Amino acid sequence: MKLAGIFFAVLACATVAGCVGPYRAPVVERTVARPSVAKPAPPPAEQRPESYTVKRGDTLYSIALDNGLDYRDLAAWNNLTDPAAIRAGLVLRMRPPGPVAQPEAGTQVQPEARVQVQPVTVPGSVEARSLGGDSRAGAEPRAAGDLLKTGPKAMKLPYSEENLAMLLRQAPPQPTAAPPPPQPGAEEGQDAVAWIWPATGRVLAGFSEATNKGLDIFGKVGDPVFASASGRVVYSGTGLRGYGKLVIIKHNQTYLSAYAHNSNLLVKEGQNVVRGQKIAEIGNTDSSQAKLHFEIRRLGKPVDPLKFLPDRPS
Repeated sequence: MKLAGIFFAVLACATVAGCVGPYRAPVVERTVARPSVAKPAPPPAEQRPESYTVKRGDTLYSIALDNGLDYRDLAAWNNLTDPAAIRAGLVLRMRPPGPVAQPEAGTQVQPEARVQVQPVTVPGSVEARSLGGDSRAGAEPRAAGDLLKTGPKAMKLPYSEENLAMLLRQAPPQPTAAPPPPQPGAEEGQDAVAWIWPATGRVLAGFSEATNKGLDIFGKVGDPVFASASGRVVYSGTGLRGYGKLVIIKHNQTYLSAYAHNSNLLVKEGQNVVRGQKIAEIGNTDSSQAKLHFEIRRLGKPVDPLKFLPDRPS
């Protein structure tokens, strides 16, 4: 009996030792990558409306001035060939239409995109293979890479909405390059305008949001009117009621300046002017006295010119 017990103990130890081998099935830890949610960009502080409904008494020129736009751009965005052909109730686009993506030359547009399902590896039985030759008789030769595979077998899943969703969850997100941070002061620099006084006369009436959208500057008929800052002439004419002979200069995407009641206009639409250039002569068109009515508009909204013009010597 004692010999039989020793025999079974040795046999048990040999069995345990045989189960412990130098090769173990690899364990792969899979984690599902979750795409990061991008934070929405903060809306701009000020921007023009998407559209505008024409009211009674509006003209294309007045709408453009009130929104800081070139009336010709406004006409082009709305396919208007005649600026006078607008009526009350008409809805105007106030921003340029977005660009339409065009296919590159030589590329063929596919009528419908198809979803391609790739094989996915699912847990299965672990198959242990010898690193030497196949001991089974009549076995077919295998590639060297196949002899080293000890992981779970791969299988192809049939197409279904559930399987497609599983594949998309397992696909790692594509890295995207972060936009460069805006440099401090860049936005302020784009809006910066160097202003000068457009006429030499004294101020007759100051800015008032309720009654006066700019400054009234005294002058005699024929006195020079100067461009208060460099820019491009976007309007030169008499199409705005109450302004007489009017010049409007666009200085950048933010600021316009207007010069009204002139007796003579010396610049044309589309012409570039420099600060201090003579653009008109003071007059009394649509006014009871000779004067220059001068406005500065920020995004179409009238602002007090005295906050932008330099101080005059006393």
